[in-house]
Amino acid sequence: MTDIYQFLADNHIEYERHDHPPVYTVADVERLVPPLPAAKTKNLFLRDKKGKRHFLVVVPAKKRVDIKALSNVIGAGRLSFGSPDRLKRYLGVDPGSVTILAVVSDPDQAVEVYFDEILWEEDAFQFHPLVNTSTLLIQRISLQRFLKASGHEIQLLNVPAQG
Repeated sequence: MTDIYQFLADNHIEYERHDHPPVYTVADVERLVPPLPAAKTKNLFLRDKKGKRHFLVVVPAKKRVDIKALSNVIGAGRLSFGSPDRLKRYLGVDPGSVTILAVVSDPDQAVEVYFDEILWEEDAFQFHPLVNTSTLLIQRISLQRFLKASGHEIQLLNVPAQG
């Protein structure tokens, strides 16, 4: 696993670290992570039907994504969640620890990153640092620096919601 803290330090990316018990769901975050002055996020690792394309979709924590509609918007055919093995292979993390910061483990940019455009309007975000026992508060400008350093670009998208 990549040492995310070393990567952040090497690239002069500022953050605030907040440790807490393990969290696996948005409900766990609500219960166990102290209130922070940053947008809570949900990170979905998806794949297309053939397993040829992989996606990381970052949305507001409470947004219920319409995956069928999303597949049409990004032109990927039918989408489903990536398996734990696939998640480990492409992003180097386990279920419950999916985060945009995991793209440091994807040097070949095999994972396409989509970021909800409404969420992008926030000044700061909350992300796991590759494990679900801490949350990092990262300013948007620092996230942009992180993405550039990792070689990844995000695509802003109005991610479709259910209902």
